[in-house]
Amino acid sequence: MPIVDAFAQSQGSPPSSNPTITMLLTLLQFVPILLIVYLLILRPQRQRQKQLDKMLKELKKGDRVLTQGGIFGTVVGLDDSKAVLSIAEGTKVEFSKGSIVQVLTGDGK
Repeated sequence: MPIVDAFAQSQGSPPSSNPTITMLLTLLQFVPILLIVYLLILRPQRQRQKQLDKMLKELKKGDRVLTQGGIFGTVVGLDDSKAVLSIAEGTKVEFSKGSIVQVLTGDGK
């Protein structure tokens, strides 16, 4: 039985021998991949970052928040770069504003 190599049938270059067209076709193959990366990864990340920035700008005293480390607290003081949270009666802790990940609503969510 003869062994047939499917790749041996290829004659090398594509039907178009113009190197410019060949290069453009090769680059054109990457456009859908870049579009998918943008739509699935980059665009949603930008939207989440905008929501987080908006939430941090609207932060005010009395808001109940959750930090990145999982600590719940109530904002008792604000600065440009930090927030002072009351995490228990008589216990106040300073956090970077960037470590606040969520402002909790009145129903605890």
